[in-house]
Amino acid sequence: MNRRVLFATAELTPLARVGGLAEAAGGLVRSLQAQSVPITVVMPDYTGLELTEERSIDLEVPAWAGPMRARRGAINDLADVILIDRPGIARPHPYVEPSTGNGWPDNDWRFMCFSVGVAALAELLKPDVLHLNDWHSAAALGFLATPPPTVLTIHTLGYQGMCDAEWLNRIPHRPWHFAWYDGCNPLLGAIRSADKIIAVSPNYATEIIEPEGGMGLHDDLKRRQDDLVGIRNGIDTSIWNPLTDPSLELNYGPGDIEVGKRQARQALCAEFGAELENDVILGVVSRLVDQKGVDFMTGLAPFLAGMKAKLILLGSGQSELVESVEEMAANHPDRVSVVTDRYDEPLAHRIFAGSDLFLMPSRFEPCGLAQMQAMAYGTSPVVTPVGGLVDTVTDADKHRSTGTGFVAETNDFAGFVDAVHRGLRTTRVAARRRLIQQRAMEIDWSWEAPAKRHIEVYEKAIQSSSKR
Repeated sequence: MNRRVLFATAELTPLARVGGLAEAAGGLVRSLQAQSVPITVVMPDYTGLELTEERSIDLEVPAWAGPMRARRGAINDLADVILIDRPGIARPHPYVEPSTGNGWPDNDWRFMCFSVGVAALAELLKPDVLHLNDWHSAAALGFLATPPPTVLTIHTLGYQGMCDAEWLNRIPHRPWHFAWYDGCNPLLGAIRSADKIIAVSPNYATEIIEPEGGMGLHDDLKRRQDDLVGIRNGIDTSIWNPLTDPSLELNYGPGDIEVGKRQARQALCAEFGAELENDVILGVVSRLVDQKGVDFMTGLAPFLAGMKAKLILLGSGQSELVESVEEMAANHPDRVSVVTDRYDEPLAHRIFAGSDLFLMPSRFEPCGLAQMQAMAYGTSPVVTPVGGLVDTVTDADKHRSTGTGFVAETNDFAGFVDAVHRGLRTTRVAARRRLIQQRAMEIDWSWEAPAKRHIEVYEKAIQSSSKR
C-alpha cells in the first residue's frame, strides 16, 4: 500500500508512554512502516524531544490556539514524526500533575489545541488517510471543512474528553456532532464523523454497542455498526521475546521452557528475598486504576497463605489505589511484594518470565497487552471475561487441547478467585502446565496480521469517503 497516512496519537512508545495506547500505537506504526506504508506520526510536543534533520512548519490556526508550529524530523526508528509545539502543551506528564495524580486542569484546552494542529497538518499535507486515536485528537474533524478519509481507533471508551459546552462555539464545522447533553464530547464527534471506526479487539467491538459496555455512547456506535470493526492489538515481539530478552539471566523458548522458567523464577524470588520452592508466584504488571480490578487483587491477599502462593506486583497510578496495594503488602509481608514508585520495564519482563500465573482481573479491557506479553513468556494468564481478554485467552479447563490460560466464569471477585484456584491446580501438574505454556508461547502475537487488517480498513475508508 502506498497510501500516505497521517497518524495522530497522544502517546507512542518510547516518545511518551502512560499506558496501552503508547505500546499499541508504537507497535502498529512500526509494523506499517515495515509493510512500506508511508506513515507520518503527529504528537503533542510534551518535552522538546530532539529530532534528526529537523525542520519547522508554522501552522495556520485560530487565534485562541496560536501561535503554533510543527517540528518535523526522525527519531529512533520512526522515519517521519511531527511534534505540535504550542506554549502550554509541554508538560512532564501528558495528562496528570505528577505530585497529585490529578489531571491537568487545562487538558481540554491542551488537546483541543492538539486537535487544531492535527487539522492544520491534514490541510497542509493532504494525506490519503487521517488516522485518529482516542479522544485526544478526535476534535480535529470539527476543524476540517472537508476531512480526508478518516479512521478513528477507540482504544478505550472510558475516556471521552468531555468538556464545557462553550467549546462547541469554537468548533467551526459540524459542532452538533460533538454536542452531548450539556457539554462537548470530542470522542463522540469523531464517532459520528469518521469514515471507519476500529475497536481494539473483536469482542470489544461487540461490547461497546450495548448499554453495559458503551459508556453512554452505545446508541451512536450501534448506528455506525456497519463501519465498526474489531481488530486485536499486537505486541512488539522484538521486545517481548524471552529468546532474546536482555533482562533475563537465561534466555529460553518453547523447547526449553522448563529450564528457562525455573531460572527466571529463582531469579525473581532472589530479587524479592523470597524462598518459595513450594509456592506459586502470582505476577501482576498493571496500571493501578479502577478499570484494572485492583480491589480483586487486594481481596485475594488473605487467601494467599492457604493457596501457598506469593503475589509480586509492579504498578503505579491513582494515589488511593497505590495506598491500598502498599497496605496489602504491609499486612502480608511474607506473601506480597509490591513496587509502586515507578514503571520499571526490565522488572516487568522479569515478572512475566518468573511468575507461574499472571493475574489480570480487569473490569473492562478493550484489548489488553499484558496477557499476551505473559503468554509470550510462558506464563498462564488468569483473566476476567471481558473485551480482548476473551479474544486472546482460551480457558484451559473448557478447552483441554487448545487452552492457554484461565478465564473467570463471571466478572466478579468470586468468579476470579475460582479461576485463580483452577490455575493453581494446573501449575502443580507439571506435564499439563508445560503443554499450556508451550501452546501460548507458540502463538504469533506480533503486529504483522493486525497491521494488514488496518491497511484493509484504510482502503475501505477511502472508498466510503468518495461516497460522501
